[in-house]
Amino acid sequence: MRILLTGGTGFVGSHVVRALHGQLGAGLDLIITSKNVTDQREAGATDVLALDVTDREAVFNAIARWQPTHVLHLAGIAAPGLASADPELTWRVHVGGALNVAEAILAKATGCVLVHVGSGLIYGESARNGTLLNENALLAPLDDYGVTKAAADLAIGALTRKGLRSVRLRPFNHTGPGQTEDFVVPAFAMQIAGIEKGLAEPVLRVGNLDAERDFLDVRDVAEAYVLAISRADRIEPGTIFNIASGTPYRIGYILDTLLALSAVDIRVEQDPARMRPSDIPKIAGDATKARECLGWTPRHNFDQTLRDVLDDARLRVARR
Repeated sequence: MRILLTGGTGFVGSHVVRALHGQLGAGLDLIITSKNVTDQREAGATDVLALDVTDREAVFNAIARWQPTHVLHLAGIAAPGLASADPELTWRVHVGGALNVAEAILAKATGCVLVHVGSGLIYGESARNGTLLNENALLAPLDDYGVTKAAADLAIGALTRKGLRSVRLRPFNHTGPGQTEDFVVPAFAMQIAGIEKGLAEPVLRVGNLDAERDFLDVRDVAEAYVLAISRADRIEPGTIFNIASGTPYRIGYILDTLLALSAVDIRVEQDPARMRPSDIPKIAGDATKARECLGWTPRHNFDQTLRDVLDDARLRVARR
């Protein structure tokens, strides 16, 4: 099994590398790629190779050279806010990059399986009815991130008609140690850690605390990706799997849990700049298919995940 991992040095990628080594063991030949190899995280014992997925020629050369049996395509712009800040780049990375990888596989490594990582955010408006979203829910994305992820997902599905062997994954919100402050849980945790260190006044500024989101531990998500790779030969090409907990957590609950883990008295204030009035009240996914076909189920307790994120934030603040 020779796996090529794009975006392998990012937040999720670093956890996926550990999961791959832990679950697939000695028979694994892992090729980790990243656009910026100087921005490496701990990435196992394998060297990280430079690969920009928007460079079509480079992608074709990489697939032809390495002849992977599986490609796990993680490369992307992780945060919706960053995606909206540069829509043109987001389209090039999410859609152009995915097509480059898929078409390179079709041209240079026809037996290879593409495991494409999309997003549960592509369901968008379909979440307004408050029900759990399964893989048949209408795609109705609300922003540049969701639209580009939806376009890439649909493009990969269409290429199965040309012979592409693919598995499409749609993960919902996930967090854990190492995530950047562009996301709500580490943003809370880093503010708390800074206050504990006396680096900021004891006021935590927040946006909408009433929204409810389906959260997973990134380590459970990484395990799902590895299971999709290991069972890809038994999965019909183009199959879609939601990766979700099915449990929506109120953002206010997350904040209260993190504050309860701190001995410092912290005041909470709403920041109008952080409010998003168009927020959908509740988003949660149905991962029944992943449980039945992949044998996957979340194993990490979410309160412990929050504790791990806060402990990680304290370490990061202490190193600054």
